[in-house]
Order: sequence, then structure tokens, then C-alpha cells
Amino acid sequence: MAEIIRMPRMSDTMEEGNIVDWLVEEGDEVEPGQTLAEVETDKATMELDSYFEGVLLHIAVKEGAVPIDGVIAVIGEEGEDWKAALAGAEGTSSNGTAKKETADVKEEQADSETPAPATAAPAGSDADERIKASPLAKAMAKDAGIDLSTLSGSGGNGRIVKRDVEEAGSKATDVPQKAAATPATPPVTAAPQGSAAPASAAPTPSANVPAFAFNAGSENYSDTPVSQMRKAVSRLVTNSKFTAPHFYVTVEIDMGKAWDFRKKINEVAPVKISFNDLVIKACATNLLKHPVINSSWQESAIREHKDVNIAVAVAIPDGLMMPVVRYANMKSLSQVNVEVKELVGLAKSRKLGQEQMSGSTFSVSNLGMFGVEEFTAILNPPNACILAVGGIADKPVVKDGEVVPGKLMKVTISCDHRVVDGASAAAFLNDVKASLENPIRLMV
Repeated sequence: MAEIIRMPRMSDTMEEGNIVDWLVEEGDEVEPGQTLAEVETDKATMELDSYFEGVLLHIAVKEGAVPIDGVIAVIGEEGEDWKAALAGAEGTSSNGTAKKETADVKEEQADSETPAPATAAPAGSDADERIKASPLAKAMAKDAGIDLSTLSGSGGNGRIVKRDVEEAGSKATDVPQKAAATPATPPVTAAPQGSAAPASAAPTPSANVPAFAFNAGSENYSDTPVSQMRKAVSRLVTNSKFTAPHFYVTVEIDMGKAWDFRKKINEVAPVKISFNDLVIKACATNLLKHPVINSSWQESAIREHKDVNIAVAVAIPDGLMMPVVRYANMKSLSQVNVEVKELVGLAKSRKLGQEQMSGSTFSVSNLGMFGVEEFTAILNPPNACILAVGGIADKPVVKDGEVVPGKLMKVTISCDHRVVDGASAAAFLNDVKASLENPIRLMV
């Protein structure tokens, strides 16, 4: 019996997966553990592996978004009737997607057997639904007002994909831009009979300034389809901001001794320790002393975590990822440095696994390297707290009654007021401040 391949849930917050590329083709033999396709989730681009042995009989969705449990392919024995397998799977999906996918396949088969009409239908009509195009391409064409029937597909079997719509859109915008660059010549009108024709010509401009050309009445903008990651970020931060009552506490830390400490430790350390490593370690060594900070809201209970797993915010082009340094309180500065670098690299290449993105008990977000002096961060659920770290600034400070040069850094902790009170947040920050102002504490 042929096996139906459905879109699996690849992360705890995933609602749909976006098929980026198939690594096998229809008719190829596959075996358990073999990678079938690359799927973009809300957190990373991950590999979809086969659990079955056989021949890839049919690819239901070659490119685009598929909801959880949606049908994406059929694997079975060579020559087996995959259409019957799809028909048998109809109505078995927990969210009803199997029935929809089967209907889509039947419609596609009917389209392939029925010649297309000779006349093109207007953009956005029902004819677009019968043209072989990825869901993303259809959505982009609809937004841009592009008639899919006028495009030639560069995808498999002539399927219209994202790049075909983008090329069509760029060609369409080139024409009005060129037209706008050339000012129109005013029409010549004849003077009324019996009157003297005006002898004036166009006035000579007082200065040699080129005319400003623009498309009157039109807007200049571009739309970028929302990625799975950006959708997930939108859901998470909206839920966090409007569900958890945030409050913020800020302290200023004298990083003078930490500055000197970092120079000395880097003379002997196997890797170059960063200030971010010092901040992570300072938080890790103090979290178990303040268990309420290392907690999370569970509706019916407040869960105090016995392990210290710190999520580190990593900015990537289309979103934000929060890989986790596990057992950070038990690791040396060098170990923290190596692990953070590895996680950042995996995050930027979208290769993080689910186990590397889950289980955090506290979060750190550092924008100091961008010259940011101070900011507040939105909580990373289910963590009760996140620390926002600014840059180190050279400022005058008062020591022993004298004004001397200092290196100051502001940090702000965002807290879920359902779990943490202001005094608890202040006590934790004071211990973090003490650890960074006397960094020998990080070594014991």
C-alpha cells in the first residue's frame, strides 16, 4: 500500500511549512532516512527525511506553503496507483487538509488533460487557479495584478514559481519609469480663425536644472512576502507583549575591571572571550541564587527551573532566532564562547535543530555591538525574564571623590510581573553588576 507523506510539525510553534526545494524527483527510489526536501519552518530551514522505502510516485506540492498534516507526496511500489492512495487518505487528516490536497491533485490532473482556452483571463480570475503555479507565485501575482496566463513557468513541468512573477513585475515597472523619464510633448493647437497666432515660444529656463520626473498619482513601494519565521516572530511577540505584563529595571555597570580582565584572560584563553560571554556567564552564575528569575509562568503554577539554559538572541536577515546555551552555569568562559559561536553560525545558515532552540530558562539580547546604549526587550516565552545589553561607553565617573574616565554599560531586565516583582529583579541585577565589576567572581 502506498504511503502518504504529510507535512510534519518540525517546531513547537510551527503552523505550516514552506517547501523550498525537492532533493528527489518523481520516479526516484528512496529509502528510510533519505532526505526528500528542504522545508522552511518558522525557525529554520530543515531537512524532511523519509520514513519509508520505495519509489517517489507523486509530489503533491512542489513549492510553497503547506499546513501541518497537509499531503505533500506519495511513496510506494513502482507502478502503484498513487491516485487511489490519495483518494483513500481523503478525510483522514486531523485538520481536514488531506481532502483539500486530494481535490487539488484531481483539479491539476483535469487541467493537464484539458487544453487551456485560447483567450487569456484577467488577473485574479478563476483561470489563475487552474494554471500550474506555486501558492507563493499565485499570491504574489494577485497582489501585483499580474495575469498568470501571460507568464512562462521556469519550474518543473513549466510550473510558474516566485522568480517568474518577480521578473514579470520588474519588466512591468521598467516601462512606466522610462516613460516618466521622458517629458511628454504638449500638443500643438491651431489658433481660432480670425485671431493672431501667438508668436511666443517656450520660455527659456533661468537655470540649467533638469526637470524632476515622477509618476503623478502613483505610489512607489515594494512588497515582500512574509516568511514563515517572520510570521512566527509576529505571533510570539504579540502574544508575549499583550499577555505577559512587562516591567523593566535598568542598572549601569562600571566595566573598567571587566575590560582589563578580558585583556588578561585572552592572553591565555584558547579562544577570544567577548564581553557578551562575560554577560552570559554573569547571568548564569547568579540565576540559581535568584530562582524566581529562572522561572516561567505555567497558568496553574510558577515553574522554578533547576537548570540554567540561556537563550541568546541572534539577528538574521528575515527574523530573530533564540538558540540555547544549556547548563551555562557549569561551563567555562571558553566553553560558552565556543558554543555561542557555533549556535550563531547555525542560526545564520538556518540549520539549527529543534533541540538547540528549546528549553531556555532565561534570555539575553545584546545590541551593544551596534552602538546602542540602552533598550528594552520583549519577553521570550515561556521565560519570565530577558536581559537587554547595551554598549560600553567611555564616560566620566566619580571614584573616591574624584572624576576619572570610566567604561559604563547599561543593562535592562524585562520581567513578567505575574512571576517576578521589582525587588527580585533589582536584587538579581545587583548581583550581576557585582560579578561584572569584580569579574574574578566568574571564575569561582
